[in-house]
Amino acid sequence: MASPAGCEHYVRSCLLKAPCCGKLYVCRLCHDAEENHQMDRFRVREVQCSECQTVQQAQQTCQQCNVQFGEYYCDICHLFDKDKKQYHCQPCGICRIGPREKYFHCEKCNLCLAQDLLGNHKCVENVSRQNCPVCMEDIHTSRIGAHVLPCGHLLHKTCFDDMVRTGAYRCPLCMHSAWSMEDHWDQIDKEIAQSPMPTEYQGATVKIICNDCQAHCTVPFHVLGMKCSSCGSYNTPPWAKVRVTMCQDCVKAFLARGSNNAFSPGISAV
Repeated sequence: MASPAGCEHYVRSCLLKAPCCGKLYVCRLCHDAEENHQMDRFRVREVQCSECQTVQQAQQTCQQCNVQFGEYYCDICHLFDKDKKQYHCQPCGICRIGPREKYFHCEKCNLCLAQDLLGNHKCVENVSRQNCPVCMEDIHTSRIGAHVLPCGHLLHKTCFDDMVRTGAYRCPLCMHSAWSMEDHWDQIDKEIAQSPMPTEYQGATVKIICNDCQAHCTVPFHVLGMKCSSCGSYNTPPWAKVRVTMCQDCVKAFLARGSNNAFSPGISAV
């Protein structure tokens, strides 16, 4: 809690006087964890020096003992912290970790993005104003970094890492592949070539919708996956549920050959 070093969230030498309840906390996050309401950072007007305990107008340096409350101070967000090259983004309405020159504000996404995404990302209007589709927590004001998917949707970086670890490869919102899958598609090509369907199914086809290119096409059916004829993706659910009845030995053989594949339709054994 209170100390000259600040708290687990920020390094600072003052306490904020919460405008909602008048209590003193190191930061809004500490306040929100203890109270049944949230502190509005923009309405903070007073702070208490952690060194001399003088309550005073929010400012960067104590008017009594001259201790610096934070290497960085924003008089809009009332953010005190050590220097992390922060900057206040007016369109975002909050402070971001910089340096500023490495980021730009996308007007349509309404979010600061890394410069390498300038002209190189798919815009989704006000994308950060939606909650993370994995944890359902706020993205725009989160202290956890955001990960931009190829489809333009956002996840918390930690949530994206969890997705990767669990083998989930699609955007939870639109089902587009969450990263480049070409190597995996090549591996499925090889598995299919090595695992021909039983004779009675070799001419079977299925209508699919590609989650990556949105193409609707009719392609050869295979238990290990259906390849989009437009872009080569296996991120291709069928238009309708596919039910294939096969003997148990066939099912076991195919599942053993495709044990690393997560793209198969439902199969029932008889």
